[in-house]
Amino acid sequence: MITLRKKRETFQLKVPSETKNLEIIRSFIYRTAIKAGFDSECASRIELSVDEACSNVIKHAYQMKTDNFIEINISIDKEKFVVTIIDQGKGFNPEKIELPDMMEYLAELRVGGLGIYLMKTLMDEVEYDIIPGKKNIVRMVKYFYALEE
Repeated sequence: MITLRKKRETFQLKVPSETKNLEIIRSFIYRTAIKAGFDSECASRIELSVDEACSNVIKHAYQMKTDNFIEINISIDKEKFVVTIIDQGKGFNPEKIELPDMMEYLAELRVGGLGIYLMKTLMDEVEYDIIPGKKNIVRMVKYFYALEE
């Protein structure tokens, strides 16, 4: 089902940076993606991408400290579904993160380390804006045109 929009819609969620809140985030993302017109499979891919990004924020940016917040903004227009995740934690250089060789990864039975790989594989665009000492922004886009194919 494709929903045509005449104007942009926005949604926001702000939660404490605790792993127990990942369920709230997943539900928010999945339900919003379904309402936007994505099927269950695509909504689940978006949900997984956001879950990975938020897990990275909790684990790496905030180093498991629970006195911080994760802000999630969704913007939907007639062409795309955009999720923006904002935190004020420790930043990183996304250019230094190498995507894994999946054959090697599976052969070595590694665990973890696939978050960015999954995000880039499941979403149409993934961009980072790291402002050292201030905030980190991850922007992920899923286009609706893929629904028409």
